[in-house]
Amino acid sequence: MAALREGPYEAEVERITLRGEGGEPVDAIHARPNGLPSRGLVVYPDIMGIRPLFDDLCRRLATHGFAVCAPEPFNHLADRDALEAMARMERVKDLEDSEQIGNLERAADWLVVHDDVSEVDILGFCIGGMYALKAAASGRFERAVAFYGMIRVPEGWRGPNLQEPLEVAPDACPVLAIFGAEDQWTPSADIDALRDVWRDRPDCEVVVYAGADHGFVHDADRPAHRAADAADAWDRVLRFLGVAPDPIDTSASDQRVI
Repeated sequence: MAALREGPYEAEVERITLRGEGGEPVDAIHARPNGLPSRGLVVYPDIMGIRPLFDDLCRRLATHGFAVCAPEPFNHLADRDALEAMARMERVKDLEDSEQIGNLERAADWLVVHDDVSEVDILGFCIGGMYALKAAASGRFERAVAFYGMIRVPEGWRGPNLQEPLEVAPDACPVLAIFGAEDQWTPSADIDALRDVWRDRPDCEVVVYAGADHGFVHDADRPAHRAADAADAWDRVLRFLGVAPDPIDTSASDQRVI
């Protein structure tokens, strides 16, 4: 997460337990800055769920003044810690949007109660980016950031209780959607379709990085990671969420974005 620069605040991170719709425990990460947070931010992680990588991400986001909560997407699976990425992907078709988005909304409510914030945004990666696009239309979040979120549910993930993100895109709150041009999970036709849906929505922005593949921002250990593009993307995110970062080289940025 080194591409996400640290903000001006000290921050603390902890593990907490939320309660699902039926009262079941939901593991989550919570981070907050020292002092009063400026607003809340719910984070939906990638397919591998909450782990030290996301403890660090949530802490870094909190240094910019956010109170942050990241619930575990696969909390309902008793064997989730033993599941590798492909095994988790095989379980996506069994997810229910109502449960997933409900847990994101409950995380937002938790931040309102425990961190005294009045507005909450959402941010997600990969499957989390897909759910950020869906949650953007729930009416609960002020703004949404989707990192390489699937615009259409991939064929192997489709299940009876999963709605297409593109179908709800017209009802989204302001969104910043970030993609890589070489990402097979978000083909150019899907990105064009999303842009078309938002053609009259200046508050919804699609940014595509030339040469970037899936997962190029959030995990520096991935072969797809692109440090310069990741840093540029995080600067865009912080500006979109109301944080004013240090000036960036916009000429270099324009060369990366298509």
